[in-house]
Amino acid sequence: MQRHPGLAGRLESLGAWLIALLTLVPLGVVLASLAQPQAEIWGHLGRYVLPDLLINTASMLVGVAIGTLLLGVSTAWLTSVYDFPGRRHFAWALALPLAMPAYVLAFVQIGLYDFTGPLQSLIRELTGDSRWFPSIRSRGGVILTLTLALYPYVYLLARNAFLTQGRRALEAAQSLGLSRRGGFWRVALPMARPWLVAGLSLTLMECLADFGTVATFNYDTFTTAIYKSWFSLFNLTAASQLASLLVLGVLALALVEQRIRGDKRYTQSGRAGRLPPEPLRGWRGWAAALACLAVLTVAFLGPLVQLLIWAHTAAATDLDQRYIGFVLRSLGLSALAAGSIALLALLLAYAVRRRTDWSARLAARLATLGYAVPGTVLAVGVFIPIAWLDNRLIEAATALGWTAPSALIKGTLLAMLLAYAARFMAVAAEPVQAAMQRITPSQEDAAASFGLGRTAVLWRLHLPLLRGGLFTALLMTFVDVMKEMPITLMTRPFGWDTLAVRVYEMTSEGNWELAALPAVAIVAAGLVPVVLLALETEKNS
Repeated sequence: MQRHPGLAGRLESLGAWLIALLTLVPLGVVLASLAQPQAEIWGHLGRYVLPDLLINTASMLVGVAIGTLLLGVSTAWLTSVYDFPGRRHFAWALALPLAMPAYVLAFVQIGLYDFTGPLQSLIRELTGDSRWFPSIRSRGGVILTLTLALYPYVYLLARNAFLTQGRRALEAAQSLGLSRRGGFWRVALPMARPWLVAGLSLTLMECLADFGTVATFNYDTFTTAIYKSWFSLFNLTAASQLASLLVLGVLALALVEQRIRGDKRYTQSGRAGRLPPEPLRGWRGWAAALACLAVLTVAFLGPLVQLLIWAHTAAATDLDQRYIGFVLRSLGLSALAAGSIALLALLLAYAVRRRTDWSARLAARLATLGYAVPGTVLAVGVFIPIAWLDNRLIEAATALGWTAPSALIKGTLLAMLLAYAARFMAVAAEPVQAAMQRITPSQEDAAASFGLGRTAVLWRLHLPLLRGGLFTALLMTFVDVMKEMPITLMTRPFGWDTLAVRVYEMTSEGNWELAALPAVAIVAAGLVPVVLLALETEKNS
């Protein structure tokens, strides 16, 4: 079947590049601000803002990197190599913290461990003094919260690495006189490096992109500084300058990841050669189970129970018809964004499928860069060109004698959808492209031999075979949009409050009980894909 028939093929390539522009334009606009530095703004930022931002951000990244590696690698090694009470349940349950957004875990942690929280209150009742208890409202509290929220990224990839290394690697280590513990340090851990680097890079990019957690802790990083510059100081130029620095930081992190990986190749022994779990008997087995239970309790079960208690208390006084609006707007916005992004991902995958040259593949790769970019950056990058276009359209309407509103595109759902598309294209594109790759050229040739045209092949062959990938894309994008906070806060129409916005408003006032109601709904939505992902991982193990 011909893959690039003249004009049609060029149109497909053009379509791929138009989709890529959804990401490239915001990034280009933000980075372009570096070409027009304003001495007064940079002087203020350099003297009063940047030193604290750099220290806070760097210490947060280092702390979370260490914490997620310790938690993720240790629990992955336990559940993949050893057998102990509850191992099969812990294997998938340890991924559940991914269902709870970090900003939700943040206010629950403060509510649990602050001076007036139940833990310190109990300590004072038992001992009379809780001043020795570490303050949760600190840099350590931020690092702890982000570590508990993000360690599953490292856990899932590290566990996959350990499970796929196979029997031969550890048997070779044991033949050299190494125990399983020694084999871990000398063989398994070095072989798992690509997976660990991938998991750690995801974790650090999520840290750089985080807004809700650091805002809840009143811990200034680049994301909070961008938001304050725009909405508190009303200085979009300063916000774009800070956003450009954050983009450079993300790009530097991506380059470091590629440099660490280098050109090394790591092979695996395959599933059939996997070493069976080693039983941990007696106190060792129960110690491993308690360690996994402790991590799961602190990261997910305990906060979930506290959320449910607060939500039950708040429902009696705060649950009213406003929540119908919060839920409907959240569901409608998430569904609209998921549908449009999944459609764009399908068009992108189809263009790459039909074109064999480098142009479409490059466009597809560039279109998915937005997932590594913080939502605050994309919000700024989308708003600036939309505001410029709005001004030009209003000027043209005024010149023609028409009456134009103060804003045509900015502050509308279209602006939100453009920012969401730039941010979450990778989430939808990956499962769709993976499903597309399972369709063989021979299947397309067979369909063409029956006289089916390009459109008919798409509808009668591709779409039925892509249903699984499209469903995954819709589900993952739906949940991500529902949890997304900074883009929604910075681009939503006036009065367009969603569940995530309600959480932000209530946590900004320190009202944890009222924030729990919308948070429970967000966590419930997030549980669906996480449980499916965890069960699929466990089934394949």
